[in-house]
Amino acid sequence: MTAHGAFRARGRFYEEFRVGDRFDSGARTLTGPDVAAFAEVTGDHNPLHASGATAADSPFGRPIAHGLLGMGLAVGLIEESGLHHGTTIAMLGISDWRFPSPVFIGDTLSARMTITAKRPSSRPGRGVVTRRLELVNQAGAIVQRGETVLLVRTREGSGA
Repeated sequence: MTAHGAFRARGRFYEEFRVGDRFDSGARTLTGPDVAAFAEVTGDHNPLHASGATAADSPFGRPIAHGLLGMGLAVGLIEESGLHHGTTIAMLGISDWRFPSPVFIGDTLSARMTITAKRPSSRPGRGVVTRRLELVNQAGAIVQRGETVLLVRTREGSGA
């Protein structure tokens, strides 16, 4: 908030993103309570995510995190960087999301974001930015990846 009470964006505007730009997030270790909270919020109580006995008999040999929890972490880790704070209007879509490796409790995860495309919106003050997200574990393996499309404010549309 400014002295007059108006919100001031600190994220990047459409004009500040370039195709090929890459950004790396900080890291976060996934905990058992994180997985339990996600299960509680979504209602997805599949024993693969919580039951040691069931998970031990699975191909993974231990509990795995929900796939959508990993996707949410990838978005959140990038969001924590402040790159989109106050400049993103909406997420328009998710495409080609893949899960090449499981995410386990105790994994330390970070995210990489690469701008793959951008174009002006049909409405003034807005642009469309496509970004490739990769969720990476402590061993450097990409455990999830895909693209998201954002509607982003232009400087002209910021009211600044």
